[in-house]
Amino acid sequence: MAEVKHLTDNNFKAEVLETQGPVLVDFWAPWCGPCRMMAPVIDAIATRFEGRLKVCKLNTDENPQTAAQFGILSIPTLIIFKEGKEQERLVGYLPESDLAARLTSLLD
Repeated sequence: MAEVKHLTDNNFKAEVLETQGPVLVDFWAPWCGPCRMMAPVIDAIATRFEGRLKVCKLNTDENPQTAAQFGILSIPTLIIFKEGKEQERLVGYLPESDLAARLTSLLD
């Protein structure tokens, strides 16, 4: 299984904004039901796109500065970054097939 990197306010810039390739960030919180439903989807996406996409998670409760910086109002929110810039934002639960299709169109 591919690694899902856990982000903090302190490492977000280095791990996401300064990364050249595409990065998927899952903004979540432990109390959020749809976020817990997304967890296995995120793990599967990390494995499916290993080597093509960096997959990360940011706990919005523990890292409010970054969540506020990106205007995260609802969770789960998935943001796809490329060359440090936001490419697409998806809010709410998404099945793996839908998320994979969106990622494939952005990566190809």
